[in-house]
Amino acid sequence: MKINQEQKLSENLFDKDKLDKLPTRDGFGKGLVRAGEEDERVVALCADLAESTRTHWFLEKFPERYIELGVAEQNLATVASGLANYGKIPFITSYAAFSPGRNNEQIRTTVSLSDLPVKIAGAHAGVSVGPDGATHQALEDIALMRVQPNMTVIVPADANEAEKATLAAAKTNTPVYLRFAREKTPVFTTENSPFEIGKANLLAEGDDVLIISCGPLTHNALLAADELYKKEGVSCSVLNLHTIKPIDKEAVLSLAKKTKAIVTVEEHQIAGGMGSAVCELLAENFPVPVSMVGVRDSFGESGDPDELIEKFGMGVSSIKKAVLNVIKRKSE
Repeated sequence: MKINQEQKLSENLFDKDKLDKLPTRDGFGKGLVRAGEEDERVVALCADLAESTRTHWFLEKFPERYIELGVAEQNLATVASGLANYGKIPFITSYAAFSPGRNNEQIRTTVSLSDLPVKIAGAHAGVSVGPDGATHQALEDIALMRVQPNMTVIVPADANEAEKATLAAAKTNTPVYLRFAREKTPVFTTENSPFEIGKANLLAEGDDVLIISCGPLTHNALLAADELYKKEGVSCSVLNLHTIKPIDKEAVLSLAKKTKAIVTVEEHQIAGGMGSAVCELLAENFPVPVSMVGVRDSFGESGDPDELIEKFGMGVSSIKKAVLNVIKRKSE
């Protein structure tokens, strides 16, 4: 495995103790303030979770451009669509379990159908929400959003990428879903790491297997690839597929043809998520063996975030096992 130096990753890439740790929602909060500074049309709406979603930083800087809707997620979407229809760039923020979980129909009808530039920020996604438990752990949101026409879906890998994704989303004239985590996770990209909507980042280069990941679990994918190379002699490419829709067809297919075996990694249900999007693309263009790492038809539960990642089969050891499994299937 060879690290792609063009990605400008942290020099402490494989040392968790030396890497800074921040939740991706922090990157969103910083990016939202920067977007507001760059464009006065940017407004923020929240459903009584400003501090949790980090929207309170925007409120402190631009109180006249902030709207508190209270616990009314359906109104969150419809009010934002009205603002967008009259030239604003609204960001709506809540836990992903409630937006897009609770207001999916309103997003579909008033945002996606009208192709309005509303940006949906779903925070506290995945099982790593921790003690809040299954009701607050969104594991279906990628599936909900990626099937909607006109919707862009982005899942940043760390806080730096989340800030860049937020800024980029503000500049599109389309609906965008941004997915963020609650827990602090390694910040392994840098301010100079590239980010472009729809353009996946090849973090490591190898010939045996392609690991495709999104969100903070991308660092686990890198750790697994490193251990596999050092202990098993298995050489993995690692692709950060931060934009799930539109998917980077060229990157996925070219690497699939190179490695002829793929492992997908996501903190989401296996059904309907990023892995499903990859498999749909491969089925039509270049079928290869695929092993999928994610939640398998289960709700989350209350617990320590790191322990939950392990329990639901998304830790480094589970990724390594999936890689070895798909190599075996490739040789059959």
